Amino acid sequence: MLDSTHDEHLRSWVASANGHRDFPIQNLPLGIFSPPGGAPRPGVAIGDMILDLAAVPDGPAGATLNAFLASGASPRRALRARLSEALRDGSAERAQLEPHLHEAAACTMHLPATIGDYTDFYAGIHHANNVGRQFRPDNPLLPNYKYVPIGYHGRASSIGVSGGSVLRPSGQRKPATETLPSFGPCRNLDYELELGIWIGPGNDLGSPIPIGEAESHIAGLCLLNDWSARDIQGWEYQPLGPFLAKSFATTLSPWIVTPEALAPFRIAQAARPEGDPTPLDYLLDEADQAHGAYDIALEVTIATRAMRDAGTPAHRLSLSNARHLYWTAAQMVAHHASGGCNLRPGDLFGTGTISAPDESGFGSLLETTNGGRKPIELPSGETRRFLEDGDEVVFGGRCRRDGFAPIGFGACRAIVSDGPAT
Repeated sequence: MLDSTHDEHLRSWVASANGHRDFPIQNLPLGIFSPPGGAPRPGVAIGDMILDLAAVPDGPAGATLNAFLASGASPRRALRARLSEALRDGSAERAQLEPHLHEAAACTMHLPATIGDYTDFYAGIHHANNVGRQFRPDNPLLPNYKYVPIGYHGRASSIGVSGGSVLRPSGQRKPATETLPSFGPCRNLDYELELGIWIGPGNDLGSPIPIGEAESHIAGLCLLNDWSARDIQGWEYQPLGPFLAKSFATTLSPWIVTPEALAPFRIAQAARPEGDPTPLDYLLDEADQAHGAYDIALEVTIATRAMRDAGTPAHRLSLSNARHLYWTAAQMVAHHASGGCNLRPGDLFGTGTISAPDESGFGSLLETTNGGRKPIELPSGETRRFLEDGDEVVFGGRCRRDGFAPIGFGACRAIVSDGPAT
């Protein structure tokens, strides 16, 4: 649904928005922020600034966006249109709104919604193949993978917003070289490059969401780092799956990029390779297959403590794209609710690790270093099998298409710490 808010020639009276890497006037993502000395409140990112939405009549209010997410697409579109008019060059509302702008760098960001439940999917087929090949070289994908969107329920309480630190977790570990398990700090800490899917309107318990309606339950996307303790996971995940290896931390970028902002960057879901099964009827919708995927370039960089101290630029570890997901966001929603599970506004999905087909776009160190057997060398001369204390991992996401202004997601960053998480 393209309209005047997507015009690539739109310019804002907020000077930093014009040509901004992530937040030009064509984006207008929503979040919760605190200005210096103030309480959390809804805001919209515009260039290097944040507009306090208290200044906008009928805008969202409160310390979370849950109620606004629940209201669905119509109020969201109306707010976007209202903001686009108010923030563009020549707007008569500049004098009224300008006092309500805050420098983003001086503000504190918060999770945009209270997350009741978090589900992590496994929809990145190249990641699934790469990881499976390390354990089952002749049969990397289990028989169900191409029939069902695989997922597990994660821990909502340990989800944090970009900019903090992540405490290296402890747990039981038992590498092949040791006879008995031991308890201690994770030795093989990893990141996972994912998108987060924010749920808007929910569904009643016992009422599945048809695939043709699933898109209307999606309120927007963010970047998501699903940190993984690989050595702990390798010992504990059989037979029930991830537990302590995943529950210690998940990091999100703070802004919800709405479906309306992403409309120019929707693409057809990639055709399945010959021989792959057609999705079952409850997961198959013609419109979703035609434009249910996203063209979002996804980047991972690392800066070690030594690199930051020396002023060495961050090193790119990966450049992937959301187009590589095997299942669409709508298919994940429809499958999640197909058994009658009730989704609620502010629930969060992770897509699963989004790896590209070649090693330049692998979405985790488990893949890039082949399970730690092939360390990477950094510009500082340091090497990494997995993450070490002091390493800063940053995700970025950007959408480009001829005829439209590029938009982005902002950073999803955190530093690995051996002290308390923040």
